[in-house]
Amino acid sequence: MKLFNHLRNLNGITTHHHRILRNRFHPLFNNIKFFSDSSSLPQHQTTTQAKQQPLHSSLNRNELAKFAAIAETWWDSEGPFKPLHVMNPTRLAFIRSALCRHFKKDPYSAKPLEGLKIADVGCGGGILSEPLARMGATVTGIDAVEKNINIARLHAELDPTTSTIEFCCTTAEKLVEEGRQFDAVMALEVIEHVAEPAEFCKSLSALTVPDGATVISTINRSMRAYATAIVAAEYILRWLPMGTHEWSKFLTPEELVLILQRAGIKVEEMAGFAYNPVTGRWSLSDDISVNFIAMGTKTNKTE
Repeated sequence: MKLFNHLRNLNGITTHHHRILRNRFHPLFNNIKFFSDSSSLPQHQTTTQAKQQPLHSSLNRNELAKFAAIAETWWDSEGPFKPLHVMNPTRLAFIRSALCRHFKKDPYSAKPLEGLKIADVGCGGGILSEPLARMGATVTGIDAVEKNINIARLHAELDPTTSTIEFCCTTAEKLVEEGRQFDAVMALEVIEHVAEPAEFCKSLSALTVPDGATVISTINRSMRAYATAIVAAEYILRWLPMGTHEWSKFLTPEELVLILQRAGIKVEEMAGFAYNPVTGRWSLSDDISVNFIAMGTKTNKTE
């Protein structure tokens, strides 16, 4: 199978479906429809929503303190969040294609996500929320760090298209208690910073409508990830503040699939992110050994 063509920007969706190799070494991946398999995506049936149980908080106070300390730099494209700014077009390309396939929308339209209610959990300064809103989605961005929400609100108000985003200083668990639900729930580069990933995924599932979509991106707990995402990114290249990540908190793709399955979310698509040091750009890849992203659908069948 061919690797993904390099995605130059958010709108650079090619006329051919991107392709990714399935992991043939683990049975959990046998039923996942990868990015190239859009024509064979199964039809999902809605089941009666399971009775929700009280959810425990997944907040990690130490992690919140780390991000509060650098909150004012969210929109500095050369600051501590530079890696996310550079990766953002590729993350959005995956989200746009996956959601359009799932919800049967036209990815080439000016506002391909129009009509969808999307929650951006752990939104930070809003660098994902804003482009989602520009693609037509009704966006609610939440973050447990008040400084992040203040920055997000101020920046979003600069553009009429993004000024309608609802930013709230709250948690996923509290939104569940309020009975909020969304067509799609995003949690990008968040799960590796929470205290209880399993409880966090239960909250994401509870926030997703039946047959809705949940998208999570994170870092694999591999030796290659330790060498690149921690040693190189934090201590050699200084792309990130030292101590941003803890290798022991990373999840393998297999672990994430299992956690989501137990929360009632069936993973349908998965892709890796590959960095090209020559061009300084990220692209979608079949390599999930470091950074990867997954899209699942709400089944309501929890374990």
